[in-house]
Amino acid sequence: MLEIIHRDHRNINQLLRILRKKIKLLENDEKIDYRLVKVIINYLKNYSDKYHHPMEDLIYAYYLKYRVVPDEVAIRLSQEHKLIKEVTIELDELVDMILLDAIVPKEQCLEKLAVFVELQAAHLMYEESQVLPAIKASLSADDWVNLEQQWQHSHYDDPLFGDNISEEYKALAERINQG
Repeated sequence: MLEIIHRDHRNINQLLRILRKKIKLLENDEKIDYRLVKVIINYLKNYSDKYHHPMEDLIYAYYLKYRVVPDEVAIRLSQEHKLIKEVTIELDELVDMILLDAIVPKEQCLEKLAVFVELQAAHLMYEESQVLPAIKASLSADDWVNLEQQWQHSHYDDPLFGDNISEEYKALAERINQG
């Protein structure tokens, strides 16, 4: 399960790199493909909210229940997952407005996009450097068997980075493969 989380983090970082390039284009007054931004947001909303964060939450709840006393890390992770969800919804609504030809100041779009990217990146870094190593060091093989049994989505195929790319994500997958 940890390998799935690490893989997801690598994949999300690829998407954040694309969004950083979009930010640079906007900063230079160049046009960007908001449909591509929308597809990235949809993927992050759908995949992260339904599979990635619930898996992390399951593992972390188990870790807290059986290995450590709830602490600031637990509170921070819960708050960050909630904040990321809220910021994602805000950005998604803004991009929807743009795609519907609403007039949105460039600065507002830049700000929302930059906050989204930096929040995501900082969260991933925190999990990779602090949280996941602590969990890995403290859970036994039996703990992982128990967690695997609790996980409800064992056969889920990632619609963007998996073997069967969803029609919705084909253009994004091509963009990712271009580097």
